[in-house]
Amino acid sequence: MNLNLIDKTALVCGGSQGLGLATAKELALLGATVIIASRTESKLSEALLHLDCSAGQQHHYLVFDLTVPETAKSIVSNWMLQNGIIHILINNAGGPPSGPMINTDAAELEKAFLAHVISSHLLAQLLVPAMQKAGYGRIINIVSTAVKQPINSLGISNTVRAAMANWAKTLANEIGYGGITVNNVLPGYTNTNRLKYLFAKQAADQGKQPEEIEKNIISSIPAKRLGEPEEFGAVAAFLCTPAAGYINGVNIPVDGGRTGSL
Repeated sequence: MNLNLIDKTALVCGGSQGLGLATAKELALLGATVIIASRTESKLSEALLHLDCSAGQQHHYLVFDLTVPETAKSIVSNWMLQNGIIHILINNAGGPPSGPMINTDAAELEKAFLAHVISSHLLAQLLVPAMQKAGYGRIINIVSTAVKQPINSLGISNTVRAAMANWAKTLANEIGYGGITVNNVLPGYTNTNRLKYLFAKQAADQGKQPEEIEKNIISSIPAKRLGEPEEFGAVAAFLCTPAAGYINGVNIPVDGGRTGSL
């Protein structure tokens, strides 16, 4: 099985922590040169220390905010002018605020669309031409199982994740030739700071302890545990390899079997 990503370069958005960093670590282990990006330089410089360099790579980081897509595109474009092609794009933005859809401020919805859909679109437009010339490209979108089954009290997330999935499927149909694939990886309940935040908010809203919320969630997962970030990262990284070259335009849940749809 060809899992070799030596001589490939990957841009991992939201790469300073959580699922983004877990994916970046796995890509580095497979030999890729990794560029991690997020808003906070201190977190990026710390995260860079955790990326494997045994294949002789020199990893990088870029500081940008995905809620300002044109600026993000400009920063990535400048990096490419100085360093060359990016073969792999991991689209990943922080989860938007939770709460009922009917109470959602339209400004928060717009902000989420900028960070998730518009930024992904502009970065793809920037990177795909060089991918096509190289005959190799991977676009992986870290979204949510909400693509298949909306999650209560995550109205903004449900909305933008579904938009991302449909954007990705359309793109996969259009450019899915010449070695380029576009796929979505759907994390379920995974042991990250984002999940701890959601558990704490649910607990506060319901007058319960976070431990009780977590216990109830775990009981609904066939695997009877939370996922670990590295388990998610391994799936996302595999989809970036030559071995996954005929997987295109799909949604792959990494959720311990919890999603109630096929």
